[in-house]
Amino acid sequence: MAEVKIARGWKDYELLMTGDGQKQERWGEYVLRRPEPQAVWPLGKSWSLPHAVYHRSKSGGGYWEYLQKIPAKWQIQYKHLKFNIEPTGFKHTGLFPEQAVNWDFAMDKISSVGRNPEILNLFAYTGGATAACASAGAAVCHVDAAKGMVARAKNNLALSGMAGKPVRFIVDDAIKFVKREIRRGRKYDGIIMDPPAYGRGPSGELWKIEDTLYELVELCAELLCDNPLFFIINSYASTLSPLLIENIMGLLLLKPLGGSIETFELGLEIKDTGMVLPCGFTGRWKK
Repeated sequence: MAEVKIARGWKDYELLMTGDGQKQERWGEYVLRRPEPQAVWPLGKSWSLPHAVYHRSKSGGGYWEYLQKIPAKWQIQYKHLKFNIEPTGFKHTGLFPEQAVNWDFAMDKISSVGRNPEILNLFAYTGGATAACASAGAAVCHVDAAKGMVARAKNNLALSGMAGKPVRFIVDDAIKFVKREIRRGRKYDGIIMDPPAYGRGPSGELWKIEDTLYELVELCAELLCDNPLFFIINSYASTLSPLLIENIMGLLLLKPLGGSIETFELGLEIKDTGMVLPCGFTGRWKK
């Protein structure tokens, strides 16, 4: 069986119940139910009453049905990091709690080097990894194509008392930005990327992960310094496999730089059954 890493450091988040294509989660004081395509098993019982339920629309997107009073957004904490939770019209909440596995890894690596490394965070969303790296002493370049997500990332950094940390927030297409950084001669000690399966850049640039990932990793390898710390690729795309990620990292990172590679599934433990919900996978190269 493939290795599974589970984020176990949460106190403000719990995956309570899953089944029938849905999951019910506690985010701080509030309980939300939303679609979960990986929960293919039957629930086998009645759902407990949540504060809100997300319903998909036949025309795309969907909406939240509020069954109990709930604020538009609220805060939760992971260790010393604080984040806004804000349910959106596309079922998301602004945070992927399974990523705490990678936050912990990055914080440990950064805090162990005795210097202030520079980290590039691509497809950086609302900045969970950005906040983690900054808190450990890194200077971070946070890049995302969605202006609204970058604004939320800035707010999350401020929530954790790190508004003054050396973080650059960039709204840009990932490949275009990386190519410019290469021309500028910029170097980074670590790179984190969480590319979507499909999407568009701020100017309508089309992104399909299976067509573009190798090129992106190849370009990013040119941005690594002479003695880099790590390179993390996270994916939720069903068109990729951990072995494919391992092959790309082997060719572009392990072969020229040495070090080691590990790939694993991410998961969240389901409170009522003890099973683990699959939540994508990660490939890590490290020195």
